[in-house]
Amino acid sequence: MLGDVYTVKYLETFRRELDEAADYIAFELENVAAADKLLADVEAAIERTATAPTVTKPYGTDTATGDVYYRIGVRNFSIFYVVIGSVMEVRWFRYSPSQQPLVENPTYEA
Repeated sequence: MLGDVYTVKYLETFRRELDEAADYIAFELENVAAADKLLADVEAAIERTATAPTVTKPYGTDTATGDVYYRIGVRNFSIFYVVIGSVMEVRWFRYSPSQQPLVENPTYEA
């Protein structure tokens, strides 16, 4: 399905993590412009990737569910997503040096 635009679904976990990062940059670091740029860059990267989300090398596979994860890099952050049929499901937004495990529990939020 190269070139087709997939439907993008954002999980609440991704939204919460992205909001937390943007809020930290805007309020703790007092740099609203950088936070706005990050949000715009994340949106643009996801839109670009949605045209061919499986073209890049898979990041890894969740052994419990069999879901294949892909990664988008945006500055010092990583966006993790899976592709299920024609849906690109965006699951996590993490600071790249993070040691937080990719799969914290096998039950995902819808």
